[in-house]
Amino acid sequence: MSSNKGAATSTMLVVIILAVFPPSTHAFHPPTVLHRHFRDRPVPYGIVPLFATEEFQRSLLESQFANSAPDIAPRIDVVTAASASSSSSSSSSSVAVSPPPNDDDDGTARAMTSSIQNSLLRIAASTDRGQNANAVQGERARALISALESNDDAIPDEDDDDDDDDDVILPSYLTGTWDLLYSNTQLFRSSPFFLAGRSTCKTPERARQYDWFCDMHRRALSISNIGNVRQVISRDGKMTNEFEVRVGSVPFLSDVMPNFGGYSGGLPFTIDGAIVSTADVTPIGRSSYSNSSSSVDWEVYMDTVEIRGSNVPILRNLLDSRIVALRSRDLSRVLEENVDGYEIPRPVLRTTYVDDYIRIVRDMDDNVFVYGRASKCEDPTDYSGVLPDLGVASLLEGFNDAVAKIYL
Repeated sequence: MSSNKGAATSTMLVVIILAVFPPSTHAFHPPTVLHRHFRDRPVPYGIVPLFATEEFQRSLLESQFANSAPDIAPRIDVVTAASASSSSSSSSSSVAVSPPPNDDDDGTARAMTSSIQNSLLRIAASTDRGQNANAVQGERARALISALESNDDAIPDEDDDDDDDDDVILPSYLTGTWDLLYSNTQLFRSSPFFLAGRSTCKTPERARQYDWFCDMHRRALSISNIGNVRQVISRDGKMTNEFEVRVGSVPFLSDVMPNFGGYSGGLPFTIDGAIVSTADVTPIGRSSYSNSSSSVDWEVYMDTVEIRGSNVPILRNLLDSRIVALRSRDLSRVLEENVDGYEIPRPVLRTTYVDDYIRIVRDMDDNVFVYGRASKCEDPTDYSGVLPDLGVASLLEGFNDAVAKIYL
């Protein structure tokens, strides 16, 4: 009986509190509203007003605006087709993304373009620039890229470039520092060196062999981590491709010291460096890339390949002297003079989309490379600050900060 009375009392207390303070007043209101609500009456014991932060209010308003705004997200049409083989029960999906509207509503077009780009960047981030993309993610990325390329404003008009300098070869919308964000092939194939290598394959069979070689090359070096991959393009037609790599210097300690307590891991020392290749790029005009878009084509003339920013002692001095740099043009001249039918490779790249933030490039095999503008700087990266110590200095510094804590 006493328990029933207790329950009734609790229920009555809840009813009284709700009558005095309706549920709507306990929502996340701005602080001024809650202050006004409690100004002329005491706050019951145990009840604390909930004050929303400015970040929460801003995000709430943005979400409300997004829910009430017109539907400007890209339309996704998923068409599932059965496999052509009657012996297979699997199916394949084709994803089509509508391009931004080509009308007078610039705000809607910009919003749709941003939505498509954000969707593409999410795929790039979750798949390590496409290296770990599965079939569904790859098809989704392909559809998003095609939507951007199909826009009538995918390539700015030449009249939009206000640089009249006679020494300028490339328009300003192509120049600057660009980070590679996504690709449907091996990331190193964006390098002029590998582009030139592919252009020497004159038959489809040789092209397939080259694709296989590139895949095996990456597998053989899978113990290494690919860092930043970027292109630096200057207005005078110079392109520098920087491919940063890191690999464990002692990845398997047991192979070096078999009796080291049975530990089979490695040591936290790494070999760092950047494979830097340079080339001259020359615009060769515009061409029709597809039924609804065009591209800016440019010819790539490979120049040098060298290693910069190595942290390996002694070897660093040799690499910085550039004595061991590969000068491909000298090699090409020798081959051209002594090998019948040899032609200096000049691969062609097609820029199919570019704006202030994103640039999409395709090679001769239609492999796609999506770049993001890091800055408008046209100077290659300066690697002189990298210490040739196999990372020992940073390791000791981190150990001191985290463990020893010895400061002078």
